[in-house]
Amino acid sequence: MSEWRPALSPAVVLRYDRVRQAELLVLPERVVVLNDPAGSVIRLCDGCRGVDEIVQELEARFPGAPVATEVPEFLDRVREEGWLR
Repeated sequence: MSEWRPALSPAVVLRYDRVRQAELLVLPERVVVLNDPAGSVIRLCDGCRGVDEIVQELEARFPGAPVATEVPEFLDRVREEGWLR
């Protein structure tokens, strides 16, 4: 896997909304409501962990889930949106 250590882009804030009981990505003029798996992935994007480390952490939390294939694809899509750097 790459050396990329995903982190939120400077204009993006991750917040937990108690009313919706969901993680939110707060962007300029837009809010994205994340489902539970997506929130779990984005929470680990702290700029310190590489993609492989994020995958390993999630594999330990969710044994049997297709983490190794789905998480890197998800992170690439989120980066393409400009939400991660």
